[in-house]
Amino acid sequence: MRKIFICFGTLLAISFCTKPSPGQVSVIGELTQERETQPGDHYEGTILVKNDTKEPQEAKVYQTDYLFKFDGTNEYGERSNAPWIEFSPSSLSLPPEGSIEVNYTVTVPQNQKGNPLVGTYWSMLMVEGIAKGSPESSAHPKQGEMGIQQTIRYGIQIVSRIAHTGTKKIEFLDTKLVARPEGGRILQVDIGNTGDIGLRPEMYAELFNEKGASQGKFPGVRYRIYPGTSVRQMIDLTTVPAGTYKVMVVVDAGGDDVYGAQYTLKF
Repeated sequence: MRKIFICFGTLLAISFCTKPSPGQVSVIGELTQERETQPGDHYEGTILVKNDTKEPQEAKVYQTDYLFKFDGTNEYGERSNAPWIEFSPSSLSLPPEGSIEVNYTVTVPQNQKGNPLVGTYWSMLMVEGIAKGSPESSAHPKQGEMGIQQTIRYGIQIVSRIAHTGTKKIEFLDTKLVARPEGGRILQVDIGNTGDIGLRPEMYAELFNEKGASQGKFPGVRYRIYPGTSVRQMIDLTTVPAGTYKVMVVVDAGGDDVYGAQYTLKF
């Protein structure tokens, strides 16, 4: 039988924005590499870095360790597997339109700071292009030459999930009805992972009119949420006519773990 955890509230209507760009190197394949493992295990993986230009390019690879929050802030976390990881090479010289493999190994310890390993641990390997003429580049600029170049970083999440350990738990942190500048509305839902296991749950909002008839399900995005992290879901309700509705927000974490929150919407 599925466990459904439900909380309740009421909402009325606020605004937002984003943007990406191109680069000289890219990472081919998945940006999340997850492995189920056990204390004492050892495993390997590969990251393929490609030069997207017709000129030689340079890149560097380095580790970082962070927690991400729904408000965009990042912090260093205690569930890091960064000390378990060794990788090579850390400096890349890529031929025109060529590629290079970065190999890594993960050696899982028996415990973390004396505590048993439970649930999910993760960190990131960053791949960053080095702009020509930058202090890090081997191609030094001519004296007096100046310029501005964009660089792009790729973060590859290296995830170690300790098999058959940990619990799943989702918490609803905040929910708002947000007005879009171009018209319409967004249901903004902030959710956090307060358990031990990394999740990639399905999420949707189902609206019911005053007669109790469903007005449809509106899907969110299947974000990864690691223990101690949180994400912001933006569910577009622009096509829903003005009125008063009951909305059930559902987060399906898989298996028997389903979480729900019920609100009244007026717009």
